Amino acid sequence: MAIITLTTDFGLKDHFVGTLKGSIYTELAEAKIVDISHAISPFNIHECAYILKNSYHNFPKGTIHIIGVDAEPTPENQHIAVLLNGHFFIAANNGVIGLLVADNKPEKVVKIDIPNPEEGSFPVLDVFVKVACHIARGGTLEVVGKAFDLLTEVVADAPSVTDNGNRIVGSVAYIDNYGNVVTNIHKNFFEAYRKGRDFELNARTAKIKTIHHKYSDIINFDLDKSKRAGAGALLALFNTGDFIELAIYKSDRNTVGGASSLLGLDYRDTITINFL
Repeated sequence: MAIITLTTDFGLKDHFVGTLKGSIYTELAEAKIVDISHAISPFNIHECAYILKNSYHNFPKGTIHIIGVDAEPTPENQHIAVLLNGHFFIAANNGVIGLLVADNKPEKVVKIDIPNPEEGSFPVLDVFVKVACHIARGGTLEVVGKAFDLLTEVVADAPSVTDNGNRIVGSVAYIDNYGNVVTNIHKNFFEAYRKGRDFELNARTAKIKTIHHKYSDIINFDLDKSKRAGAGALLALFNTGDFIELAIYKSDRNTVGGASSLLGLDYRDTITINFL
């Protein structure tokens, strides 16, 4: 039985997530359901795409991903099902799939057209669950819809290069649960223009000249504890998606704050790297 994942902006206070799972188990008692996230910022398709891009490929091919973000159907926000890299995605045509397929061409895309669909305020339950269970039983996309080629395209913010290749201008792409700031500057892009040079990363008033590969790299364990950097130290590293991330070592955003609040950074704020 295929895995069914859930990615939504529903949160966990209300009944919505439990209702989805109960409905899936009613149709498929042996279903395997995995929560990717229910804490997407409301209607934020960029955040949703970032989380899915960094998670879906860790699941086995054939996994079915239900995306419950901005899912109410309209003439301009059709329901679609997509086969991409061996994975199935069920979503609204609001741009989240366009962001996911930016670097890949999907194998199949259909506009969902199931008989006698419910037209209530909970389309993820009324439509997406039915399509997911159909696929999980071995059903094909052709049964739930017709071929569709009008994916909504949303342009993701991309870093630029200025000053004759001596400066990268990027931005904040995502802020995680720790308050860590993920930029849109990928390691490959950074290294392509760095060419072995020293650099200075500027985020508001902060200046960083080293990018680490894990958080604890900020600590020099050869030094006495009283002389080491430690909790509260600012660092940059390449995260699991190989994007440059700014973090405060072992900081709690709910008490002392994380990198986003301590540096005064928010979504789409500018990050620059000057090569020396």
